[in-house]
Amino acid sequence: MALDISRTADVSLSLAEALEAFDALAPSVESEEQRDLAADILARLALDRDCISDAAIAELKQYHSAKIATESYGQRQYGPQVIMLGEPRPGWFLRANIWPAKPDYAVKASGEAAFFYGLPHDHNFDFLTIGYHGPGYVSDYYEQDYGSLAGFRGEPAGLRFVERSRLSEGRMLHYRKHRDVHCQYPPEALSISLNLMLTAWDQPWTDQYSYDLERNRIGHILSFGASDILLRLAVDSGLGDGLELAETVMQKHPSHRLRSVALDALYHHFADNPRQQNALLDKALSSDSALLIGEAERLSGV
Repeated sequence: MALDISRTADVSLSLAEALEAFDALAPSVESEEQRDLAADILARLALDRDCISDAAIAELKQYHSAKIATESYGQRQYGPQVIMLGEPRPGWFLRANIWPAKPDYAVKASGEAAFFYGLPHDHNFDFLTIGYHGPGYVSDYYEQDYGSLAGFRGEPAGLRFVERSRLSEGRMLHYRKHRDVHCQYPPEALSISLNLMLTAWDQPWTDQYSYDLERNRIGHILSFGASDILLRLAVDSGLGDGLELAETVMQKHPSHRLRSVALDALYHHFADNPRQQNALLDKALSSDSALLIGEAERLSGV
């Protein structure tokens, strides 16, 4: 499960001081020593009881300016559940996550799924998180062997249950990319966590999954990139160049996920042409991609 790396901090850091410390450190989890240095800074930031309210007020003030609101909204990578703490840096950024309780209006209005509650998933990045305010969300924790998975929907996931526990105030966890899986549940009262998110150049090309816990299988690929969307648009256009490009991607692209996207888009484009669909499935089934083969078997009902 996610590693418990809780620690005691005596002297707080303001958000500005924490960002400066992270800038100097260039946070990484390549070694325990590097990770622990980053964890020390995050723990000290969590002692500043005003940093989130100050950041929230600053963001609300920004939204009152039409120009700033338009620009900042376009740059946001997350929804209203997230408060960005400073500008993203190469390789990392800071954010606060707000976790509403089940009786809260936000959950009643939007549903639990809007906050990832009840959705078992892994992550295609490492991050450190610390409980900042409130009782904290509860998670069922699992581990997986990501390297053994092809990634197609319905594939046996081999998840191993570890424990159920809470991200209580002051508790810090290291979620390891492609290894730790959790299913979150609403906290008993509104809670907030601080997250140090670590990013990498290849992150858009690595997959994040949801899971069907009842069957212990992969549910869906949650991650997608601009190439996935553009490829589907190219196929939906119905133009010859777009269809030809998609078939080339399906057979030769180094990203197995993008190859499966091409197959799915082409298969549904030819919904009225079973012969063309079968030809696509035959090509996919004879490919060198376990993901593509698995998706072809799913589409063919094997």
